Formats: sequence, structure tokens, C-alpha cells
Amino acid sequence: MEYMLSKYKQKEHLLREEMLKVVNKRFKEKFPEIFKKVSNRMGLVFGLELKEVQPNGQSYELVSKLDFQDDGSRSSELGLPNRGILIPLLSVIYLNGYCVPENEVWHFLNMLGLYDRVPHLIFGDVRKCITEELVQEKYLEYHQVPDSDPPSYQFLWGPKAYAGQIKVLEFLANVSENDSSTYPSKYEAALRGEDGAHAE
Repeated sequence: MEYMLSKYKQKEHLLREEMLKVVNKRFKEKFPEIFKKVSNRMGLVFGLELKEVQPNGQSYELVSKLDFQDDGSRSSELGLPNRGILIPLLSVIYLNGYCVPENEVWHFLNMLGLYDRVPHLIFGDVRKCITEELVQEKYLEYHQVPDSDPPSYQFLWGPKAYAGQIKVLEFLANVSENDSSTYPSKYEAALRGEDGAHAE
């Protein structure tokens, strides 16, 4: 993945020949399987999709597959929108009834290789990204749980998150290897653009 991210940072194509050099010789015959898994992870964690540049599968480029209506978000140093982490995060909040304790969010992010107070190659300060930047952009809300002692916090969907509800449902369908019809009423409401779909 680091090879792919560095190529994305340099805005260069990924060459199959170079990727084969990165893979340990013992696993070269498993390259197609490894390539598929890494491609899926790039999509899930960073919102990046591999597109074939040459039809023979020798050259690829990484492109953002996130298309929220207002795409004027701040970008990290690599030029990757911070919202690369947004769809998975919104999905976790969605699955918990649009409100999830902060400790559960960190448990989920840790599974993706993202840690509190450990700078990340793409997102930098992950805490700042999710508790400040995405909150300021109104995709997330971050509040102290009332009457919690010691203080604990929770994440909720922000007002702008509902514009991406279809993306969240598609992400969940992709992860569970179903289609969006797994959540038919939610999907239909999202297609109609009903911000109140979360009230169902």
C-alpha cells in the first residue's frame, strides 16, 4: 500500500512491473490475489480506486471515488481529501443508530491501521481530522455525552453527511458483499434526497 500511496502523492502511474518488484518473491504467484485485496483496502480506507490506464493491465492510476455534492473540503498534504476516511466512519455511525461512542470509533479506526496520536501518511493527525476538520465541514458532530463522569464523547452524523447517504449504503453493501437493496427503504429515501431518512 505504501508504494501505491507514494505514487498517488507523486501523481505517477502504478506499473505492474514495479508492483511485482515490491512483492516478496515467495508470493509472486499470488500477486493477482494480493493486488485485489490491496485495491479493495485502498477503496475502503482512502476512497481511492485503481483505474487501468493501459488496457493490458500493465499501468494503473489512483483516482478518488468520493463525490459528495460539495467537494470543497480541505485536502491533506498528499492531495487526498480527508473524507477518504469519511465514508467508513459514517458507516459505523449509521450502523449504531446515527450516534456512536468515541471509544468504538477508535476501535474501528485501529482495525484500519489508524491510531490516535500516531501521525498517518495520508491523514496526518487522525484525531484532528475527525474531531475538528470533518466537524468544521459539518460532516460529523462530536459532543460530550451528557452527565458523563469522567467525560466521554460521541460522534453523530453532521448535516452535510446526509448528501452522501447513498455512498454509505453502497459502502456497506460492498463490505457485506450484498447490493444496496439490503437496505431498501433507506436506499430509496436516499435516492429521493430525503435528509430525514435517518428518522425511519
